[in-house]
Amino acid sequence: MSETVREKANQSLAMVEEVTAVVLPEPAAANAVVPLEKANKTQSAEIKRRMAEIDMEDTQSIVSFGSAAQAELQEISQAMLADVRNKDVGPAGDSLRSIVSTIRGFSVSELDVRRKRSWWEKLLGKAAPFAKFTAQFEKVQGQIDRITDNLLSHEHTLLKDIKSLDMLYEKTLQFYDELALYIAAGEAKLADLDATVIPAKEAEVSKAAEADQVMVAQELRDMRAARDDLERRVHDLKLTRQVTMQSLPSIRLVQENDKSLVTKINSTLVNTVPLWETQLAQAVTIQRSAEAANAVREANDLTNELLTSNAKNLRESNKMIRQEMERGVFDIEAVKQANADLIGTIEESLQIADEGKAKRAAAEKELQEMEANLRDTLAAAKAKKTGLGDTAGGAVPG
Repeated sequence: MSETVREKANQSLAMVEEVTAVVLPEPAAANAVVPLEKANKTQSAEIKRRMAEIDMEDTQSIVSFGSAAQAELQEISQAMLADVRNKDVGPAGDSLRSIVSTIRGFSVSELDVRRKRSWWEKLLGKAAPFAKFTAQFEKVQGQIDRITDNLLSHEHTLLKDIKSLDMLYEKTLQFYDELALYIAAGEAKLADLDATVIPAKEAEVSKAAEADQVMVAQELRDMRAARDDLERRVHDLKLTRQVTMQSLPSIRLVQENDKSLVTKINSTLVNTVPLWETQLAQAVTIQRSAEAANAVREANDLTNELLTSNAKNLRESNKMIRQEMERGVFDIEAVKQANADLIGTIEESLQIADEGKAKRAAAEKELQEMEANLRDTLAAAKAKKTGLGDTAGGAVPG
């Protein structure tokens, strides 16, 4: 809630307490029409003043008897009906429901910052959980500010309505009492007509001369007709008073509803909305703390991982370096292997040389045998040509 709205809500609290503290007077009982003979001095004077408004010879005065009070009552009743029709109770209730719907639409289950986005959320490009939560909070805050300002406007309207209804109730109650005076005046006039005026006119008819009887009898009939008109008028005033009495609790019922709604609105503005905002702010802070703790945990995990990895690498590197430092220029095994290979090479060379020498000696012997065979063959061929035969073939040239 903005500071301006909060200040207005606190200011309207005094107005709410003022209108709710008003106690309206109760109307008199339905049969509390005080007759003239039982009225006190003040009431008696008021009744007689209204009786004086009646002129039995003027039909208009009878028809309009009490009409001034009735006309004002009609204006007040019309104002009350217009007030009921034009009241913003519906929109105010809608605003209250809108606040509840806004808060209920806030999903706390999605506040886990460690929750991974599903493949569907990634596919749709949905924001990370905490980013989405922050956006929701900003949206809710804006809605709360707008709704609270709207509720405050409805509250001021209802406060004005309640004060207007207070005046309407008081005036209606005054007219209710005023009608009682008119009814008492009418009944007193009827009683006077029945007890005095009409009997006197009847006696006048019976005593009148025959030539004047028709005229006097017509006056009697007119008086009786006027008396009946007055009786009907008094009856109408009684009905009007009854309707007026019924309108009084109706006004109070509307007032009570307005007062209840104003109290609820003010309680929502002063108590509920700040509580909601506090809880939402705490939720944001908690999630930010969780996010910071997660970042710290990841940093610590990285540090521990680096320490472990570096210690392992140091051990392996130190081992390799120390091993290399302790090795000679040539490994003894390599020297032994090289020596063995060298000896084997020399032995193989000697063996090959011996084998070559033996093969050359054998080849030389075979060459000598081949050469001897060739000479023998050539000698045999020459003897056959000269005829010396085998003898010649046996000599070997020197």
